[in-house]
Amino acid sequence: MSATQPSHMLILGAGLMGRLLAFALARSGHRVEVHEAGAPDATSSAARAAAAMLAPLAESAVTEAGVVRMGHHGLTRWPKILAQLDHATFFQQNGTLIVWHRQDAAEASRFARQIDSTARAMPELPAAQTLDAAAIASLEPALGQRFGHGLYLPGEGQLDNRQLLAALLHQLEQLKVELHWNSPRAIEEFRPGQAGQPDWVFDCRGLGAKPQWQGVRGVRGEVVRVHAPEVSLLRPVRLVHPRYPLYIAPKEDHVFVIGATEIESEDMSPASVRSALELLSAAYSVHSGFAEARLLEISTQCRPALIDNLPAVRWLGERVMQINGLYRHGFLIAPAMLDVVMELLATGRSALASRFDLRLEHAAPVDALQP
Repeated sequence: MSATQPSHMLILGAGLMGRLLAFALARSGHRVEVHEAGAPDATSSAARAAAAMLAPLAESAVTEAGVVRMGHHGLTRWPKILAQLDHATFFQQNGTLIVWHRQDAAEASRFARQIDSTARAMPELPAAQTLDAAAIASLEPALGQRFGHGLYLPGEGQLDNRQLLAALLHQLEQLKVELHWNSPRAIEEFRPGQAGQPDWVFDCRGLGAKPQWQGVRGVRGEVVRVHAPEVSLLRPVRLVHPRYPLYIAPKEDHVFVIGATEIESEDMSPASVRSALELLSAAYSVHSGFAEARLLEISTQCRPALIDNLPAVRWLGERVMQINGLYRHGFLIAPAMLDVVMELLATGRSALASRFDLRLEHAAPVDALQP
């Protein structure tokens, strides 16, 4: 099935994927309706607790080639998406700096071999650059005295996730998208294509889709946001470590997002003291200025993942589509997922999905889900 005429599109979930899809569909002339179980500020969405780093080569150490290609695609698409928004969103593309302490040199060597293998297989990605202390200092003056070796991954970037979510919300309101907050709905409540029903239903609920997609699971993450006036970093910094590979993403006005933890659990309780101590101690080991930072927030969220930690698009019948499994790569791959969905909607097939090794699944039609 394809939608070539203006249609009534219903989206379940207003996290990152739901907002991007609603925005794209509304701009294409469709009537768009969104149901979200939470509030407009996206506090129940994994996207709100993210660092929003756009680092395909760095992530190649922990994911598959298809995700890396999706991330590379996203680096060119994000500036175009952001240019369509009325409200500015912080975005930078200053690369990623990778550092490690001397005792973790073996782990760093393993990491370097992995990303070097990726770069050879994907020549479209800028190759990593090996750094000594002087080269580190030229990129990040505050870190040259602390680290003698590092890697620089040019071209990688980041954005401000919360500014983006707010900017997308504003745009949906401007486009007269019908927004229903605190309105949990399930796909079996709708009969797309029938009289009085939407023409299409898109399920972007993440963990909320578990009842209809058995393989969906949550992976707990814990993130600290601090205000550190004494710290100046020009790009995201990753600390190689065998147990908690830390990232520090600098946002505007000396706000930093610090994270590392990945726990196979759907526990949404507050972060543990141990996790907070490890995150903050590791950040202090990167830059001593974090000692005087002020804690703004310690947040916990569960990222929606599938069994292989890879994303997928699934059809439930002809007019119901599920998009899920973005895992820890939400901001990295969301533009690619969006473009695949728009291709499928336009023609019923997607060349991009093949390029990204993205699974396109077919499951029982929505009628079969009715109790």
